[in-house]
Amino acid sequence: MTTNPYDAAGFHAKAIAEGRHRAIVGGRWEETGRLQMQLLTDHGLHPDHHLLDVGAGALRLGCRAVPYLEPGHYHATDASRALLLAGHAAELADPDRLPLSHLVEDAAFDFPGVPDTITHAIAFAVFPHLPMAWLRRALTNLQRLPALESVFFTVFLAPDAERAARPFRQPDGVVTHDLRPPYHLLPEDVTHIARTAGWQVTRDDRVLPRGQVLFVARRDVAA
Repeated sequence: MTTNPYDAAGFHAKAIAEGRHRAIVGGRWEETGRLQMQLLTDHGLHPDHHLLDVGAGALRLGCRAVPYLEPGHYHATDASRALLLAGHAAELADPDRLPLSHLVEDAAFDFPGVPDTITHAIAFAVFPHLPMAWLRRALTNLQRLPALESVFFTVFLAPDAERAARPFRQPDGVVTHDLRPPYHLLPEDVTHIARTAGWQVTRDDRVLPRGQVLFVARRDVAA
């Protein structure tokens, strides 16, 4: 079975040393960062909100969200704190607006030290690299944040169970799989996982890079 390349020993350290902190978070830095910021503001993110950027990498979104939000209102997690720090050093116009304590290493979606003030969370291009159990774990653990209004996350989808069992070519040309990264899910999988974790999801119909699909999760009041 193919493993996730991000898990290889020394992967992040080597890339950062070579100045490739932008490249290893998926490329399309400008396009994707602008799109992330646009979808958040389209869904009601205001400067006084508090944003958690899950799997934030080198702050592709952060370099836009930090100037938009009030100082100290952005938090980020990633499996590599070194990558977060590389983004902080290289990509922020005003690094003082983002305390280093807001950059948290978290490979297990435990969200240590993330404050209860968080109102919005986004995990963009995170779960396509992980088996679906990680999505359930993240959504479950995000329930502990009492002020959290909306969770935005992207996945690749396959249209039905038959095609999900085989490699599937996405609209943007990426080939996804059920048992190795990049992973795809069924729409029904996403709905079920979210519901078991206490969320209701809706699908955003905009076209995203590489054919990913955006879902918006809000608390399931009937759960």
